Amino acid sequence: MFQLAYWLTACVPFTVANGADRQPNVVVLFADDLGYGELSCQGNPEIPTPHIDSIAKNGVRFTAGYVAGPNCSPSRAGLLTGRTPTRFGYEFNPTGALNEEPGFGLPPKEITIAEALHDAGYTTGLMGKWHQGGTAKYHPFRHGFDEFFGFTHEGHYFVPPPYQGVTTLLRRKTLPGGAKGLWMGKGGLHYHDILGRDEPDYDANNPIIRGGQPVVEPQYLTDALTREAVDFIDRHDDKPFFLYLAYNAVHSPLQGADAYMRKFDHIEDIHRRIFAAMLANMDDSVGEVLQQLRKSGLEENTIIFFLSDNGGPTKELTSSNLPLRGSKGQMYEGAIRVPFMVQWKGKIPAGQVYDLPVSSFDIFGTAAANCAGVKKPKQVEGVDLVPHLTGRKKGAPHESLFWRQGGKTALRHGDWKLVRMGRRFTSGQAQWELYDLSKDLSEENDLAATNPERLAKLIKIWEKLNGEMSDPLF
Repeated sequence: MFQLAYWLTACVPFTVANGADRQPNVVVLFADDLGYGELSCQGNPEIPTPHIDSIAKNGVRFTAGYVAGPNCSPSRAGLLTGRTPTRFGYEFNPTGALNEEPGFGLPPKEITIAEALHDAGYTTGLMGKWHQGGTAKYHPFRHGFDEFFGFTHEGHYFVPPPYQGVTTLLRRKTLPGGAKGLWMGKGGLHYHDILGRDEPDYDANNPIIRGGQPVVEPQYLTDALTREAVDFIDRHDDKPFFLYLAYNAVHSPLQGADAYMRKFDHIEDIHRRIFAAMLANMDDSVGEVLQQLRKSGLEENTIIFFLSDNGGPTKELTSSNLPLRGSKGQMYEGAIRVPFMVQWKGKIPAGQVYDLPVSSFDIFGTAAANCAGVKKPKQVEGVDLVPHLTGRKKGAPHESLFWRQGGKTALRHGDWKLVRMGRRFTSGQAQWELYDLSKDLSEENDLAATNPERLAKLIKIWEKLNGEMSDPLF
């Protein structure tokens, strides 16, 4: 009798922890190279995205949501650490073989959101693109993830050769037979030369990995990542979890699955049609993840974020950043302001549009503040967004946001934006540009010459912040 009473008593904390008061789950749905203007809720009437839109409908859509860098790797480093990646030397965006250089990767000393949640009792999983170092030292397991299914470099083909079941459009420096523009081949494999260079060797020494071992994945990669994410939720719905679902859609290579290509056969431009197919496929995949959360009874106890890692590379993908200026790799709004939304049913009022600046850093800040037992590292710059979204806290979550990538740099301070588009390693002869985003969202009217006092003030703020940054690690 004593033993029975003991075990019944011992089980009580377990039962409470798995009840309605348990720690909320955190799900981050991360798109790749998705332009600011491409979702239905962002104003695109051409490609329906009802599932992604539902996150905004059931939560908050941020019109001034920023990421930590204008391209993939530094942006991800900022999201994972909750801080400006340039502070710890994570400045550039290595690609190809550079992914396997010994010194390239998220420094082991940096504390990720996965580590913080793991240490608070969460089960953590990454499905998709890592791009934080391709050698053993930087493996996701060594940055707080319990499970990993995906790849470590900057990109990956969606199906293996010979690319069956998809329409493929690849970049080529020179087209067959001296053709110009677009070359249409048989079997759904086409080439274009609009960028004047070849498609990167994404799959070279970059296998799909489950845990620590390479696997052959025949399914279209967006669907495979979704399959793994849904399974992760199903297996761990009895405990708090953190799911980082980092899609490689809509990043190149351009490969649209047959069913989605048929859905958009009214789009004559094959380039745009493939992009539409890829985006719609990802939207349906998001819908599957949301459905599994509902099936597991977790929809109201899960903080769900959706955002892109940077703006769209318009010429490469057709991905539109309108009404913003610029594209991936620059420092204009079209590179660093992204589609961004959050849902937490019962905690955050639904249907809001929030116009003040927020950052991908705030995912870490919000999780740390609302997930019991999480210790927020003192260096995290992200803030808890919940008080701002419920009206308990007024004012902007961030007064200043800073970006630097060699000679390219920017500062947003209040409604003002400072930009300098210099060369990779030095500012060169590039001049400072100044924009009032409250009146000039598209950054068309440079006020540097006509507002010298404001320009000097922002340069001083930039210089102070720049002095806090580290030299590039690689």
